[in-house]
Amino acid sequence: MKTRITALFGIQHPIIQGGMHYVGLAELAAAVSNAGGLGIITALTQKTPALLAREIARCRELTDKPFGVNLTFLPSLSVPPYAEYIAAIKEGGVRIVETAGRNPDKYMPILKAAGIKVIHKCTSVRHALKAEQIGCDAVSVDGFECGGHPGEDDLPNMILLPRAAEELKIPFVASGGMADARSLVAALALGAEGINMGTRFVATKEAPVHENVKQAIVAASELDTRLVMRALRNTERVLNNAGVERLIEIEREKGQDLQFADIQEQVAGVYPKVMVEGKLDAGAWSCGMVAGLINDIPTVKELIDRIMADAEALIGGRLTGYLGEA
Repeated sequence: MKTRITALFGIQHPIIQGGMHYVGLAELAAAVSNAGGLGIITALTQKTPALLAREIARCRELTDKPFGVNLTFLPSLSVPPYAEYIAAIKEGGVRIVETAGRNPDKYMPILKAAGIKVIHKCTSVRHALKAEQIGCDAVSVDGFECGGHPGEDDLPNMILLPRAAEELKIPFVASGGMADARSLVAALALGAEGINMGTRFVATKEAPVHENVKQAIVAASELDTRLVMRALRNTERVLNNAGVERLIEIEREKGQDLQFADIQEQVAGVYPKVMVEGKLDAGAWSCGMVAGLINDIPTVKELIDRIMADAEALIGGRLTGYLGEA
């Protein structure tokens, strides 16, 4: 399957593994790239630029295919040394970066000077247009269904994707609610040129997370996620658990007076406890509504091969069949 996304990144299939905290490590990124997609290492999971350089080198040992690095620009009092992280990316020979969070405008000149292609995660058409304006090569359009931060507009992909297609000149992939061939074919029909999957890739054999996390995703239905931190305008979709229920209780008690400090215990430092130790109730961890469509834990290659085979059957069989006889 050839799209502008496969051509842009030099990959076989239009499937990208999104950056995920404590998930986007070398073994998962390499597995996705080896299976014909685009694997992504998450930079800020690595506590220093030197550790990121080591993780990039580890990924290079596992694959000779293109892979990228996710760089999330955080609203933070203690700003990470982004220029040094970018230097590690450049020196590691990585030429694809997925940016997320705040506008990457400040860092675009050094990224482009290094010959790096940039795909920026956006939750609205206006942000996607801004990304196009500042020189991003592609965008990942994130619908309301997504795990993590869906923005504040509450627009699902059935509306967001065709709106993006109407406005953008650069290619984009669909993110949020993507799990299988149906997701891919629907995204292509709505104007995207590929898909970005997060939660679906967590429930794979190569994902470097505790087995409890994978089993929780398989067991979850589409009704088991919750939106938290809405009062802080930092909305996040997470899998419901005891820690999240406590967080929601605090939000209810505080109302519009909620401060981040009130919920810090349920939000800060949660990922190592969940992803590494398997303590699912430690607090809020990102998960998409797509958990309702995830029923197994295949290898990455089995998953991608299945998506592509089923997509071909859907396009060439079921959809073509609706056209009837000429």
